[in-house]
Amino acid sequence: MHRLVRFNCAIMDGEMSDQQAHGYELVADCRLRAAIDLFAHTWDPVVLAALRSGPRRRHQLRAAIGGMSDKVLTDALHRLLANGLIKRATYAEAPPRVDYSLTGLGESLVDGPMKALGRWILEHGDDLLDAQESAGAGPIPRPAQSNGSRPGQG
Repeated sequence: MHRLVRFNCAIMDGEMSDQQAHGYELVADCRLRAAIDLFAHTWDPVVLAALRSGPRRRHQLRAAIGGMSDKVLTDALHRLLANGLIKRATYAEAPPRVDYSLTGLGESLVDGPMKALGRWILEHGDDLLDAQESAGAGPIPRPAQSNGSRPGQG
């Protein structure tokens, strides 16, 4: 069954033998696409990172993240819940309380690939931004320096 699912995800269109399709399975495997999709929504990794320190209520997430609308947070929480990366705990209190926290799967994503990506961007982030600027992507905002100025500004 899994081979058929991988085959269908890899092929999408046209006829191809198993031998021809084999090379495409690793590139277009549904599991790989599903994992990459976890980073497709800008705010999802940010919410996961905000939950790394432990359970938080909705208002605590918005305060920790900043610049995120309530609708965007709602959408992100729904996606992360649907992907099994976070869990929602409700408490029968007055007023009702709801906490969000990472699941084991969410912790493995935050402590694995997200941490590795963070290390990579610390090492190669300037090179990435320089390449984007050189390609004519326009001015890419760079993080402010500790003194409040941007690179290249006195």
